[in-house]
Amino acid sequence: MIKGIYTSASGMIPRVEKQEIIANNVANAGATGFKKDNLFVRELSIAERKTIPTKHDWEKPMVDDTYVDFTPGAFDKTNNPLDLAIDGDGFFRLQGADGSIALTRSGAFMVDSQGYISFPGGYRLMGESGPIQVGNGVVTVAQSGEVQVDSSTVGRIVPMTVPDVQELDKIGSALFQVPQKVEMTPAVASGIQQGYLETSNVDIVREMVDMIIAYREYEANAKALQQQDASLDNLFNRVAGKN
Repeated sequence: MIKGIYTSASGMIPRVEKQEIIANNVANAGATGFKKDNLFVRELSIAERKTIPTKHDWEKPMVDDTYVDFTPGAFDKTNNPLDLAIDGDGFFRLQGADGSIALTRSGAFMVDSQGYISFPGGYRLMGESGPIQVGNGVVTVAQSGEVQVDSSTVGRIVPMTVPDVQELDKIGSALFQVPQKVEMTPAVASGIQQGYLETSNVDIVREMVDMIIAYREYEANAKALQQQDASLDNLFNRVAGKN
């Protein structure tokens, strides 16, 4: 009986976390370049099913980890020359005021007071040879990443990636930090689209459906827990009555 109560309660925990993740995804659905989060829920492997269960098997947590879905979002045409999107793999490489490096798929850039292409939060867009300075001229970005100002080349944008994107740490709605000892390399077969922004990869309808499913599963486990608790209470009352 106690095992059944624990099993029902442990079945509720992933649904609570799932609701929190979905709520965050929906809240950031309009954020450019946002990548939604998802949840790994533990299931017994075939090997575990074939072995004799131990008394500790039912104590194993049902939530293994959360992960980021890096599926690309759709492209939204803006015609703003400072709006950029990566067609293919990779991320824009940004440098913070403290020298820290961040990656993003959001290409909503602007020009700061010193003429550098910048990103909200004090970051500057890094090119092949450092931050890209464009001044007040007319900016043109080729698909190859070459940046020109009034027909003069000032730098080249090179989308960067890492061997395993799941190692990236999310530090903002669309920003990722590269852990130490993880090497960045240029992305292969990626191009730059000027005048476009990559939207978030959140499907509102799908998220709402998942939210309803998670709620119903939570509700079912909660009712099962209540029934087992009531049965256990009834058993204790009977035992106490006999004494």
